[in-house]
Amino acid sequence: MDIELYYDKIYRYIFFKVNNRTLAEDLTQETFLRFLGAECEQPERFLYTIARNLCIDEYRRIKPLSTEDEEALDVSCEFENTLVNSLTVRKALESLNPDDRDMLIMRYVNSEPIQDIARFYDMSRFAVYRRIKEAGNRLKKLLEGGN
Repeated sequence: MDIELYYDKIYRYIFFKVNNRTLAEDLTQETFLRFLGAECEQPERFLYTIARNLCIDEYRRIKPLSTEDEEALDVSCEFENTLVNSLTVRKALESLNPDDRDMLIMRYVNSEPIQDIARFYDMSRFAVYRRIKEAGNRLKKLLEGGN
């Protein structure tokens, strides 16, 4: 097993979900610590499952920023636009089904092949392709609608 290849993929997956470099590093290390010594037939699937569960635990642990906290941020105009765009995409992603959101992240952030995602979810490649396409269309509509 190539730990470095998996480490980078898991780190990107976690970073995209938590949007915090330090926290992503910590959760990635925790993922691999929990993985060590485990007997499994599909190591990548097990790693993603551990990472996903750790992110869920982290979401439960922290409370989201209130709108007052967001307004109190003193940032430059360029950074503010980037932040607003990032928050818009993040909000749109959060409105998707968690599995659909994770499929989009695995496919477009980690460049996972459809076949690997299909194995991960125990689905046919066609079903995964269709779900990713539908989720992408829903995401696009959400972003165009500004909701």
